[in-house]
Amino acid sequence: MPKLGHTELNVAQLCFGGNIFGWTVDEHASFEVLDAYVAAGGNFIDTADVYSAWAPGHHGGESETILGEWMHQRNNRNHIIIATKVGMLNNKGQGSDLSREHILHAVDASLHRLRTDYIDLYFTHADDPTTPLEETLGTFAELVHTGKVRAIGASNYTAQRMTEALRICEAHDYPRFEVQQPRYNLLNRDNYEGELEKFCTEQQVSVITYSSLASGFLTGKYRLGAELPTSKRASGVQQRYWNDKNFALLAHLDTIAQRHNATPSQVALAWLLTRPGVTAPIASATSPEHTRELMGALTLKLDQDALATLDKG
Repeated sequence: MPKLGHTELNVAQLCFGGNIFGWTVDEHASFEVLDAYVAAGGNFIDTADVYSAWAPGHHGGESETILGEWMHQRNNRNHIIIATKVGMLNNKGQGSDLSREHILHAVDASLHRLRTDYIDLYFTHADDPTTPLEETLGTFAELVHTGKVRAIGASNYTAQRMTEALRICEAHDYPRFEVQQPRYNLLNRDNYEGELEKFCTEQQVSVITYSSLASGFLTGKYRLGAELPTSKRASGVQQRYWNDKNFALLAHLDTIAQRHNATPSQVALAWLLTRPGVTAPIASATSPEHTRELMGALTLKLDQDALATLDKG
């Protein structure tokens, strides 16, 4: 298992995305997919305090609560690497709040829901241009010093802001961002490729990609002329990805998957694992069968023709 950045955190190369817990899957189904993930060799789970505040009747914290109950019942906290995030919850839709006051309140709330006394990897969920980086990074340094957090990461940061953060951490001897979490998949490449990729590879910052399967579009369950899946996010996927170029790439995925005796999901994830700086894609599954399918991506080796086709887009 590779390490995250310069930390001692060894993680599976597929991170299980916990945004679905308590949203598209209930507690029982969440436990089933988590058990299947661990049985297949997984140990790395991503969540956030804001999951799933967008759902009717939810207030945030639903995912962390289910994950905490699962770890409590399975008595496996010491074997699991937990990543969660701060900034987006209870901020009245005004973006990310990374003030000292908010972080100190939010971390204790997350620890309570997760039923643990430490978070392995604590992310800023999105940049907060209204709070000085020194304040945010200084607060994170306090959390690491007190043992509440083992390592820190940044989600949705530009290369410029990552560079600025690194300068501040070096100047004040603060723990640095060891992990970057960008939106990155075969259909969304501009956020990462270029300056951010260069920064992460040069500074040995691990990259954990979210939306790795383009909200499910790259699984192949969305087809032209076919009815939309009944999932809660299907209409959003249609609005975002429904165009000729994306369906052409899906056709390439089908061809490559057939040639490798694999599935489109496995091919899309295996491609991400060949990209510079990428340590582990994040992906979710709603059944044990789908979970085992996703884990199959870790042993899939794409041939040079496949890589050339997918790299080209």
